[in-house]
Amino acid sequence: MADVSFYRNHQLPFVEGKRCYADELTYHRHFHEEYSIGLIHHGHTEAWCDGKLWEVEAGRMISFPPHMLHACHPKQGLKWSYDMLFIDPKWLEGMEQQELAQIDIPYLLSTQKNQECTIQMQQTMNSLMNGNEPLETETALIGLLQQLTRSEHGDLEHQSMTSPADRKYVGIVQEYLHANFHRPILLEELEQVTSISRFHLIRLFKQWQHVPPHVYQNLLRINYAKTELHRQRPIVEVATEAGFYDQSHFTRMFTRVVGVTPRKYKVSVT
Repeated sequence: MADVSFYRNHQLPFVEGKRCYADELTYHRHFHEEYSIGLIHHGHTEAWCDGKLWEVEAGRMISFPPHMLHACHPKQGLKWSYDMLFIDPKWLEGMEQQELAQIDIPYLLSTQKNQECTIQMQQTMNSLMNGNEPLETETALIGLLQQLTRSEHGDLEHQSMTSPADRKYVGIVQEYLHANFHRPILLEELEQVTSISRFHLIRLFKQWQHVPPHVYQNLLRINYAKTELHRQRPIVEVATEAGFYDQSHFTRMFTRVVGVTPRKYKVSVT
């Protein structure tokens, strides 16, 4: 059983808050279009990212850059609760301060830095949840980002695992999927745009992204659906436009990734 709520200020469309209380809510491998910053309040979880598994206990913060595949699994039999902030990378790109325009948030923080950032995280979430003035909310958010991006010994950084040459092919496939996620795609197409065999292509893509191309495509579809549901568009219309022609399949996939049904998500972000 899970109680999941989302919070937005329509004058600050670049940030969304999420609060979750759950018994054993497990998220399958997925990624976000935004920077994702989380704080675990109760319980602890096994967090999978970068091909590794980490235990993250209550009081710890965790972060993922856009399009970084990850998954969280709470310890069996334990309730857990957490907050998440999702921050639009385009907003960060427009920041004048260089340290925020080229943001690099560690996966896990050093102990001292974690304590400092927890305070800023709670201030930002509380401001969103309480519907405070946008000036107060954005000020708290920027304060959090300034703390997060301050490099400190003990931070655990995200690591890349493939060579630049291999990464080039993966990037080509990603770009193609981003441009065409809404329609059926053949492996033959990906083979043509990369000029490498489909067998080698699948191996490289899974090595870097940890999922095959078709799973990545479906995650892009779910993220697109989230964006369109923010605009209060009809669910059936959004599902079809995203490439889901079976409404029940769309609902199942959306719930596995987001933690709530499309209908509940749409109501939460009204």
